[in-house]
Amino acid sequence: MRAFKFKQKLHLEKHKGATEDMRIKPILPICGDILVYPLQQHIGAPAKPLVAKGDQVLLGEKIAEAVGHISANIHSGVSGTVVDIKPTLEPHGHYIESIIIESDGMMAEHPSVRGLEDTHDLTREHFLDIVKEAGLVGLGGAGFPTHVKLNPRDPDKIEYILINGAECEPYHTHDHRVMLEKPGNIRESLELLLRLFPFARGILAIETNKMESVMLYKKLFASNDRVEVIGLPPTYPQGSEKQLIESCIKKQVPLGGLPSDIGIIVLNVSTIAAIDAIIRRGRPITRRIMTLSGDAFANPGNYEAVLGMSYKTLVERAGGFSQRPFKIMSGGAMMGWALFDLDIPIIKTDSVILAFTEKLAGITQEQPCIRCAKCVEYCPMGLLPYELNNLALLEDFEGFKKLHGMACVECGSCSYICPSKRHLMQSILMGRGRVRRAKK
Repeated sequence: MRAFKFKQKLHLEKHKGATEDMRIKPILPICGDILVYPLQQHIGAPAKPLVAKGDQVLLGEKIAEAVGHISANIHSGVSGTVVDIKPTLEPHGHYIESIIIESDGMMAEHPSVRGLEDTHDLTREHFLDIVKEAGLVGLGGAGFPTHVKLNPRDPDKIEYILINGAECEPYHTHDHRVMLEKPGNIRESLELLLRLFPFARGILAIETNKMESVMLYKKLFASNDRVEVIGLPPTYPQGSEKQLIESCIKKQVPLGGLPSDIGIIVLNVSTIAAIDAIIRRGRPITRRIMTLSGDAFANPGNYEAVLGMSYKTLVERAGGFSQRPFKIMSGGAMMGWALFDLDIPIIKTDSVILAFTEKLAGITQEQPCIRCAKCVEYCPMGLLPYELNNLALLEDFEGFKKLHGMACVECGSCSYICPSKRHLMQSILMGRGRVRRAKK
């Protein structure tokens, strides 16, 4: 199968050189560290606390359980004491009810953390129960509960399990390091999924600026005729689910639809690597691999952090800043957001912290729209970003919905290409958030 090209794309400077060869380094909490677990780290309903102030908890213990169909369990990444349950600030700037735990430094493991020795007789139902119990969500950033994604309406109609190894966002190298350092986890998980979806084929899609990974997996799956490794030309936003499907399979997801509607399940490489650890080792989702990059960091690299640790703690223990940062971002240069405080917890959907000096921060003032329509030309979803921007600023959210604002994939291409430096993505994000809150 050859890689097809989707039409609306950008060719960006990748800025991966500082961290792409840096192996993942673990950074663990110490005695006395405070870890914060927001009850909503996923798409869907917030989890419900299972602990109370003063309770003792162990590493891997479930501290909050999923509520409703689309939700996810939350587990403690340390052993220690629950010191409070109260609203705290999370990376997107919202206050969310959170469980606060003080680490005892022992990292004593809960008895429930145990895996399966043999997976050959594992049924789809048992597999989904294990994944749900572990609290796994999409680790590519969307945070959709994985047990829901892997339970489509008609499993026998799934034709492809598409593994997203594109990592097209500038500065991101965490997925690349996962592919290089955890090939066994990825192979075992994909082969397990193909047993559970017997009519599906596996596709592993990797951009060709990561040729070391491309060659590794071509060799790893050379004898498996149900798996194909595709090298994709590096473009943006190729890692977006719908664009990846168009690049690899030449199919389009219907507006408002899901990949499963056309027989496809898409999983990020970090998500599928986590599945093997969940099944074989019984480890729930308590850690996140983070890329720290930008010219202000003393030691840019890829770090494995425990969920609930603060950004501040991670940055300090990774070596801190070599220069005073002018701008700090979470989530990446294209899709991320600026931070005004590092005293916020690492959650499941986090992956990148960028820190730039004034020289690289690129702060510019908005200018009036000149109606050049470049934002329309480069929108991968075929939307009208300049109109959505106006509707969001006017708080006309009914008009925003009618113009398909909720179909935006939040890639930031419109803001990047705009010659007037309009804050298009930011206003569209605000509009989407207001529509979601109104719906709730």
